[in-house]
Amino acid sequence: MKWMKSMAWLAVVLVVSFVAPAVSSADEDVKTLDIQSYVRDMQPGWNLGNTFDAVGQDETAWGNPRVTRELIERIADEGYKSIRIPVTWENRIGGAPDYPIDPQFLNRVDQVVQWALEEDLYVMINLHHDSWLWIYEMEHNYNGVMVKYRSLWEQLSNHFKDYPTKLMFESVNEPKFSQNWDEIRENHHALLDDLNTVFFEIVRQSGGQNDIRPLVLPTMETATSQPLLNNLYQTIDKLDDPNLIATVHYYGFWPFSVNIAGYTRFEEDSKREIIEAFDRVHHTFVARGIPVVLGEFGLLGFDKHTGVIQQGEKLKFFEFLIHHLNERDITHMLWDNGQHFNRHTYEWYDQELFDMMRASWEGRSSVAESNFIYLKQGDPIADATVSLQLHGNELTGLRANGQRLTPGQDYELNGERLTVKAHVLSAIAGSGTLGSNGMVTAEFNRGADWHFRVNTYRTPVLQSTQGHVSNFSIPASFNGNSLATMEAVYVDGGNAGPQDWTSFKEFGYAFSPSYDTNEMKLTEAFFREVRDGEVRLTFHFWSGETVNYTIIKNGNQVTGIAAQTTNSKNKNKK
Repeated sequence: MKWMKSMAWLAVVLVVSFVAPAVSSADEDVKTLDIQSYVRDMQPGWNLGNTFDAVGQDETAWGNPRVTRELIERIADEGYKSIRIPVTWENRIGGAPDYPIDPQFLNRVDQVVQWALEEDLYVMINLHHDSWLWIYEMEHNYNGVMVKYRSLWEQLSNHFKDYPTKLMFESVNEPKFSQNWDEIRENHHALLDDLNTVFFEIVRQSGGQNDIRPLVLPTMETATSQPLLNNLYQTIDKLDDPNLIATVHYYGFWPFSVNIAGYTRFEEDSKREIIEAFDRVHHTFVARGIPVVLGEFGLLGFDKHTGVIQQGEKLKFFEFLIHHLNERDITHMLWDNGQHFNRHTYEWYDQELFDMMRASWEGRSSVAESNFIYLKQGDPIADATVSLQLHGNELTGLRANGQRLTPGQDYELNGERLTVKAHVLSAIAGSGTLGSNGMVTAEFNRGADWHFRVNTYRTPVLQSTQGHVSNFSIPASFNGNSLATMEAVYVDGGNAGPQDWTSFKEFGYAFSPSYDTNEMKLTEAFFREVRDGEVRLTFHFWSGETVNYTIIKNGNQVTGIAAQTTNSKNKNKK
């Protein structure tokens, strides 16, 4: 970078970012920023998702309530230092050639921005779903898209130009120039370079604090492949400005992140992809003095339900990912579309997940190979041994349903092998009622606790039934068990259903258990890609058991036939 090589410039990059709770910047005379400190001070960040980015009548169109000042206060109280406010402008602007932004909508966004600044949060706003609503047409309508894009950023730059530099702009969310994801052609790189360059020029020429305001530039689709990182680096190098930030998004190794192909566990392939992706990001940007914000992260399966990924495996993913991001000096912003922080009660839907993330901001937490201990009803209860990954921490104690246990008598730790004694499990299991009967909690000198759910189970039972492809459900008695995955193969050979390169189907897309209604649901999307005939299903449960079932599809009608059950370890394939 040219600006990195200039000793004269380095001599003046001595001033930290401006901090002010109000939007007035009359007293702000800072003419440069320490962009490295700025981005580090943003850690950690949170997304106000599915709100101002919602496509619909107003900010409640995708199911979230109106944003309140208390929500922003609570997010700051939870320890977040920055907030990304995605905004979709398409339905909030007038027609060509000026594309005026609806003043009422802009004032509402402005109000939330001010609330966030008054909570001392760093704030990012952008053009969000505009990327797939109209910007993607740029390849075939270059001038039309560029006129509209220019107009929006000219209006936004002028409106916010005197705001403190804790407000930053992101040029566009997940840019692409095709309706199809991952369809990136060679000329698309030049189109993104044009967008980012025009954005940069408009903001920098608009006056006020915009001459130094941090600007966030994405890779194509905000992906992390090396060619896309290289193209963004070339743009940033060309712009030669010290206050630019690179951004990418990450939703995990795809088979694990949606629970397909037998990737039910957070295993080595998922870890390897995290390491390789953010090593690339680090070496391309951070090591060259360009800070990086991971603008969104989570798991793709959350689009269906947060239970698509098993709880313990989910916790291990977030612990490992945040740890590696910290090692690579990358600021991260959790994607939350309303499924993590309850915007009515201001509590976390999954406190255990938040506790793991919060602990990971400062260091590593210890984890285990699983977060459950299954006890089969009627079988003698034996000692249970599980493997820990201490991550340099020390086990300080165990509690069973809140009662502190005695080392040596109630449990033993041999290296990283933890054994919970049979008498402790017997006390928890009590009368042997099916389902979760209690919890063993492992405590450590650092990081989050790890909770083992103690479950009593019998082999699940599925019943024969008939139904229509649009709403086919198998009556099920789960008997204290929970489903890991499902296989589908034709009796005469070959994998059945969507993504037939694997017998293991996608959790939530092809099938889903309903524990409340005692049903195993097969979706219409599953049947759309099943030919008429006989299909053998194998349901894998976390206790290690499998249950076989047969379906016969004839047009839109389906007959389900219960089969004998078998016991096995959960040997999910990849």
